[in-house]
Amino acid sequence: MLNKIHHIAIICSDYELSKNFYVKVLGLEIIKETFREERSSFKLDLSLNGNYIIELFSFPNPPKRPSRPEATGLRHIAFEVENLDAVIAHLKANKVDVEPIRIDEFTNKRFTFIADPDDLPIEFYER
Repeated sequence: MLNKIHHIAIICSDYELSKNFYVKVLGLEIIKETFREERSSFKLDLSLNGNYIIELFSFPNPPKRPSRPEATGLRHIAFEVENLDAVIAHLKANKVDVEPIRIDEFTNKRFTFIADPDDLPIEFYER
């Protein structure tokens, strides 16, 4: 019935700040950027390794996320990485706060979390 996840939609409060974060800091590639005048909104399509993955939206005055990270709905986005230490070094070099490394009690794999400019939790999980 289902093939794969097509994309993840994220609504940001500061479009340029979030665009910079997802493109320059995380390294996602811009597929297409559209300004939707009727909504006074940007839509930025982003890919990871050639795969369409995120739609970044801006809307005038979006409501705040109720709480972090245990609000109903999407809990976090997780990216698989080859070398967690290298990712952490890159993030810190870009002035991103990184939580301490944790160990998954079921897989014994290492992972950590950061927050995007709107405090959306993002996980990096070592392969």
